Amino acid sequence: MAQEDKDKSAQDHSRRQFLKTGALAAAGFMIVPRHVLGGKGFLAPSDRLVIAAVGVGGKGESDIKSFHESGKAEIGFLCDVDDTRAANTRQRFPKAKYYRDWRELFDKEHKNFDAVSVSTPDHNHAITTLAAMQLGKHVYVQKPLTHDIYEARVLTDAAKRYKVVTQMGNQGASGDGVRQLREWYDAGIIGHVHTIYSWTNRPVWPQGIPWPSSKAEVPKDLDWDLWLGTAPYKDYVHKLVPFNWRGWWDYGTGALGDMGCHLLEAPFSVLNLKYATDVQASVGSVYVDEFKRGYFPESCPPSSHVTLNFPKTNKTKGPVTVHWMDGGIQPVRPDELGPNELFGDGGNGTLFVGTKGKMMCGTYGKNPRLLPTSRTEQVKVKQTLARVPGSDAGHYAQWVEACIAGHGKKEVSSPFEIAGPLTEALLMANLAIRGYDIQKPKADGKGFDYPGRNIKLVWDNANMRVTNFDDVNQFVKREYRQGWKLSV
Repeated sequence: MAQEDKDKSAQDHSRRQFLKTGALAAAGFMIVPRHVLGGKGFLAPSDRLVIAAVGVGGKGESDIKSFHESGKAEIGFLCDVDDTRAANTRQRFPKAKYYRDWRELFDKEHKNFDAVSVSTPDHNHAITTLAAMQLGKHVYVQKPLTHDIYEARVLTDAAKRYKVVTQMGNQGASGDGVRQLREWYDAGIIGHVHTIYSWTNRPVWPQGIPWPSSKAEVPKDLDWDLWLGTAPYKDYVHKLVPFNWRGWWDYGTGALGDMGCHLLEAPFSVLNLKYATDVQASVGSVYVDEFKRGYFPESCPPSSHVTLNFPKTNKTKGPVTVHWMDGGIQPVRPDELGPNELFGDGGNGTLFVGTKGKMMCGTYGKNPRLLPTSRTEQVKVKQTLARVPGSDAGHYAQWVEACIAGHGKKEVSSPFEIAGPLTEALLMANLAIRGYDIQKPKADGKGFDYPGRNIKLVWDNANMRVTNFDDVNQFVKREYRQGWKLSV
């Protein structure tokens, strides 16, 4: 055989062997993640991120849809404890393999995905997220980042240690609004901010109520034990799932956890706030009858006003006081705002009070305005901050692209180094709220005292504890149910 014919024969054999090997590989894997194809740092030709989603109904459903719409994400795996809630997403992504238990998913499939999206109730955020990071997976976690302060600190530290791309689901952090607020502030338009007010009309679910006395039948498509996860075991009660869990301390973090990350992100971003030094609260209550107010320590209160103090930062002249109000409570309207003008976005908002003026915005930092509002169009400052393509809607694609690029290669708006301290501040506020209703018998045995009221809780940040009212430190790091552990 001539050399030319030998070369052609060898090429044909190699091509046939390649096709055969490729066919076997395709039969063995539905989706092959980038790191499997080429090892650490390898970018597949398609530049697609393979995502495993834990919690795929409700907000999880919309998160997954947004990742996919980036055009660079493959939804490889779905996981949910509620088959009914998961049905829409499973129908949308029929090729994605489905699991009920995220631990089984991680154990069996960790070589076949690059990143994890976590959109479960608050009490199971940390344990799922840490396990994903320990596998070297990038993570996107719904707000609030965690249920407890200790968990937030653990995830913040873990993000540095495992060098993965992280993002919390407070999409306003990627919005144009917060960048406009930063540019006004950096240009000195309102002077130095010393006071912040943030408010919300939440809760819009039951709070300030007793735990139901009668159990209900567990929905047939819900794995109740897996849903409970780290929380203490209790019998299922009517309508707790899918939404009303937010009002119970075992699972949710109340109005602060639901809206705080959306409303306080702008002050944290504009002023570089980190960890608070102290906190105090006043709490609304409900009446169980004409003469007696309710005491329901398992349930978040119907309304609250919390005051947090933050130390001076590189963006402030001195300490900053942040007021949080929920349950429909709002601060006094500023004099510069017309009597019929919208305050914030109506039900929610954030107001910055500076030495030379004021500015405000709505939820997600949207619709930023200087006060009086006529100044908004009159004052022009140079754009110094790059905008995220798609604004707040681009929060998802930003994370996807950063994951594909690899840790440290592209900026994200709410990495855990920012989201962690923000979450801790909200959970510190919840310490004051929970401490407000700690009840102790009086010395004479007649009635009860409430030692957590009318005091300021002083925070030792390094040791993550309140120094002057030890009773609330039980909420800094809760005990997980037997069989569940945050493996630090």
